[in-house]
Amino acid sequence: MIVKKTITLKGIFEFAGHHVYWLTAYMFIISVLYKVVGWQWISIPWLPVSLIGIAVAFYLGFKNNQSYDRVWEARKIWGGIVNSSRSWGMMVNSFILNNQLTDEEIRKIKTRLTYRHIAWLYILREQLLVSTQWEHVNLKHLFGKIAVQRRERFGIGQFKNYLNEKQKANYYADAAEWDNAANKATQIINLQSQDLAQLHEEETLHMRRQIELQKILSDFYDHQGKAERIKKFPIPRQYANMSFIFTCIFIFLLPLGIVAEFAKLEEAGVWLMIPFGTIVGWIYVVMELIGDYSENPFEGLGTDIPMLSICRTIEIDLLQMLGETELPQPIQPVNDILM
Repeated sequence: MIVKKTITLKGIFEFAGHHVYWLTAYMFIISVLYKVVGWQWISIPWLPVSLIGIAVAFYLGFKNNQSYDRVWEARKIWGGIVNSSRSWGMMVNSFILNNQLTDEEIRKIKTRLTYRHIAWLYILREQLLVSTQWEHVNLKHLFGKIAVQRRERFGIGQFKNYLNEKQKANYYADAAEWDNAANKATQIINLQSQDLAQLHEEETLHMRRQIELQKILSDFYDHQGKAERIKKFPIPRQYANMSFIFTCIFIFLLPLGIVAEFAKLEEAGVWLMIPFGTIVGWIYVVMELIGDYSENPFEGLGTDIPMLSICRTIEIDLLQMLGETELPQPIQPVNDILM
């Protein structure tokens, strides 16, 4: 998530500045062919080109709207995880009671249930960051390499050591019971449920309180399933890919439609087509890129929702409910990116 109010020119250039080069080169070639070589027959009427431009703009608007909906839904899901996690911590802290157990034994139970939930948070995040075949890092050739570089420079590559060895030892203490599962996060919640059932059998947890805690676990499954739906089901490719193709068609036709119009502006008019055509084409390219990079909110790029920051916020809240004073630091933005 970009946290700075405004994006700098440097940030804009790093995101889409390289497209200016080939756009300028293409506009220059058309200008040379028209003015120097004398191929005036390459020009086409501006009216059909403008109609295509309007249609492409509407189509890009539709795609970007759907991409934003996916990002906002992902953020609402993790907002629900925050609320349910705080309820889990509150209930664990107040529901676990047994006059036959010492305070230390009660604390160990509360700590076990809380630490295991923190493990679920980080494991769920890691699962959602596993790349799918339609995400940018799995593209072929140069495009995939650029995406990998962006992921390292402006994404999760800047936030690798978010858990120290002590935290891992605490939260992943029972990793042997779920580490080999196909879906680790699912098995962690299942383990929590079994633990609650055992506590009920031992009369450490009243049946009605167990039911309330089981409902919270069901909420976690609900949140997890919603996040996995976004991760595993992209924007239908016929929508996403056709917007790219339509944008390419429009940019190809753009200089052919405006070169004759600029030629009417005295001797240097054709050459003025180069900067103006580049600007118009670049705007359409950027609109396409914004939707393209926003449709996958769990990709590990700087446009993701800040899952790591949310996990750390929940971790701090739950540890404070346990009465612990040695707390990790909140995740801070790096280069104006919060993950």
